[in-house]
Amino acid sequence: MMQRTAAKYFAMSEEVWARHANPWSVWSRYSCLPLLIACLWWRDWLGMAFWPVLVVLLLWVWLNPRCFSKPRDTHNWASQAVLGEQILIYQLERVPLVHYRVIKVITTVLSVSTLVCAAGLWFQEAISTSVGALGVILSKTWFLDRMVWLYQSVTPSNTEMAARQAKT
Repeated sequence: MMQRTAAKYFAMSEEVWARHANPWSVWSRYSCLPLLIACLWWRDWLGMAFWPVLVVLLLWVWLNPRCFSKPRDTHNWASQAVLGEQILIYQLERVPLVHYRVIKVITTVLSVSTLVCAAGLWFQEAISTSVGALGVILSKTWFLDRMVWLYQSVTPSNTEMAARQAKT
């Protein structure tokens, strides 16, 4: 699975995942894709500065989940998106079947959008780059929203937990 490979590549330990659940980490990471696309788009204009800029951006992608503290609570969209992604990667048996088809569609849209964006960047064609980038950002947002839904569907709500504790 693509997400598991990415998690291994980024060395996402439990501690790193907990820090990445901080909304500041999630939202600041959204800046990475447009900045990487801009760096690749302006590679000729940047000249030799292209490589240090690219390295700094890639380093930020790797460091980002490590730069923030654990969130005080996870009752927000960004944190739950990260927690849902962890369930998808590490606890696949907990994922309800209803999510699989949608995740497959999202992954397909994300893959096609990435290819369109990459081709646009390679040929420096603005429309393909823009449409592909928009597709990547929207499909990633759709994926994160699905992860929130996944997290909420497999995690008991506070009301359910309170009712269970009252029974015991």
